[in-house]
Amino acid sequence: MRRSLALIPILAVAACVPQAAPPPPAPAPVTVAPPPPPPVVNAGSDWRDWPLTPGTWTYRRDDRGSIALFGVTGSDARLTLRCDTAARQVYLSVAGAVATPLTVRTTSVTRAVPVRPTGGTPVYVAAALLPNDGLLDAMGFSRGRFVIQQAGGSTLVVPTWAEIERVTEDCRG
Repeated sequence: MRRSLALIPILAVAACVPQAAPPPPAPAPVTVAPPPPPPVVNAGSDWRDWPLTPGTWTYRRDDRGSIALFGVTGSDARLTLRCDTAARQVYLSVAGAVATPLTVRTTSVTRAVPVRPTGGTPVYVAAALLPNDGLLDAMGFSRGRFVIQQAGGSTLVVPTWAEIERVTEDCRG
């Protein structure tokens, strides 16, 4: 019993020792938006070195023929190539209402093509090309990318994927 009574003051002193406080919670992670791509238009640089416009190609068939859409998602296409089998035309369309010609730059061809408003919603302007137009092949076989520029509009640096030639070949029959 004496021993038990002798331990009481020791236990009482031990109970008075402050306990370490729990560490503060970790700070919430900070979400930082990626920086915007560098501006594309630079008179001193080669267009083949410009960064690609964000997005991917999507291909589908419908009652009119086939269509390839380039954009971040299938519903926000910034560029389309449509084969209208009844009209035997390929329509190159860009989002926007500016009706100035499109300048298409590939590794083998640079050409301006006139456009007209499509009259739809969302708003696009389009150039009509014959299925055998060499510009379509130049776009499909350009080395890694091609560029579409429009005065008063945006510049697109587009990757050359198979969807371009799929639409072209669909119209050639």
